[in-house]
Amino acid sequence: MVSDKILISVCIANFNGEEILFECLDSIVRQVGDFSVEIIVHDDCSTDGSLNLLHEVFPNVQVIVSKNNVGFCVANNRMVAAARGRYVLLLNNDAVLLQGALQTLLAYAESLGKQAILGLPQYAYGGGGLIDCGSDLDLFLNAVPNQHWRKGDVAVVIGACFWINKELWHELGGFPESFHALAEDTYLCCRARLAGYPVRIAPGSGFLHRVGYSLGGGKATAGELHTRVERRRLTERNKTFALLACSPGVSFFFLLPIHLLMLCLEGGGVSLLTCRYKIWRDIYLACFKALWRERRWLARFRVETQCKRSCTLVDYFSVFRILPQKFRMLMIYGFPRIS
Repeated sequence: MVSDKILISVCIANFNGEEILFECLDSIVRQVGDFSVEIIVHDDCSTDGSLNLLHEVFPNVQVIVSKNNVGFCVANNRMVAAARGRYVLLLNNDAVLLQGALQTLLAYAESLGKQAILGLPQYAYGGGGLIDCGSDLDLFLNAVPNQHWRKGDVAVVIGACFWINKELWHELGGFPESFHALAEDTYLCCRARLAGYPVRIAPGSGFLHRVGYSLGGGKATAGELHTRVERRRLTERNKTFALLACSPGVSFFFLLPIHLLMLCLEGGGVSLLTCRYKIWRDIYLACFKALWRERRWLARFRVETQCKRSCTLVDYFSVFRILPQKFRMLMIYGFPRIS
């Protein structure tokens, strides 16, 4: 990394990540290329030894210390505001870059000739198996993992390894801070597609990811789906917010009511089968309450998101799947185990 001018800013949101932060940062330091990189870490009021690790082992890393726990979205917005690079890579502290990752992203970004959101193939930490090369979406913004190497356009690039031009980040408005965490990547990718910007996976290299390390769940284990109440609550609420904001034109009037009906049926079914009213109250009812409580902000949020739309309905939905992903997962794994 020999250029004097900062070209790439790698931003890492960290909360109590002492056990995993070294490997993440070391994978960045070991990247090779004729470009200059700065590393920014936002420490979200950690109570472990994260700050000592940063100061003692990585003294050249710029550290933003938060006095309060502000969440993933605010942390990334703060880091991008402080970043000096033309390109920004948002990287989870539970992610590890493979060799050549930054060079691959930079070369692909500069070959496109226009601003874009990019990602890399995602591999499971430990086993090394391919998880996805980005994801498509169903009509209700549930991610459908893409396993096709040659497919360029995708609907979503996972926020664990999220490359974007800094100028485009500011144009799109960054992550909605009210999301706190989860589905913020889905929203920003959908907003980029609405505005006519591509969302793609850069072919080559990749990253390892400890899926579910931070918030728990998020993957199938021993033949069943497992998640946590807090993760599911944030996911369902934020996907609903993103659907409301991003559904283009008349599709909004069909998709949102169907989505809300499906949430009612899903929440009622899971709660009855598990005999746990808490699941309905803390996940699904909480989503409807949030919609009502934030209705004025959501109305402005939709207008703000739609005003920059430049794509057609056909273009927007070209990377969407008709079959609901939750139905497909139900057929494979049954109802998720929620703890």
